[in-house]
Amino acid sequence: MKTFYIYILSTHSRRLYVGMTNNLARRVWEHTRGWSNFTARYRVNRLVYFETRPHPMQAIRREKQIKRLSQAQRVALIEAENPSWIDLAAGWFDAPE
Repeated sequence: MKTFYIYILSTHSRRLYVGMTNNLARRVWEHTRGWSNFTARYRVNRLVYFETRPHPMQAIRREKQIKRLSQAQRVALIEAENPSWIDLAAGWFDAPE
C-alpha cells in the first residue's frame, strides 16, 4: 500500500508552496535542487509541514483544500505542528561522513 504526502515548503520569509507526492524525500530533493520553476525562483525549499493519506484522490482533495486556505490559515496549520518552523527535511541529503 502506497502513502501519499501533502506538504508545505517555505522560504525564510514564509512564502509558501503546497504540493502532493507519493515520494516525499525525492520531491523535497527536487525542490532543493531547483527542479521546480516556482520553488527555484523564490527559493522555497524548507519542508515545514506534511501529512499523509492512503489514497491518491484523498491526497489531491486535501492538497486543493489547503491551497484554498488563506495565508493565515496555512500559517496556523503549520504552527499547530511545527511552531518553530524548523526544516523537517534538514539533514536528509547530507553526505555520509
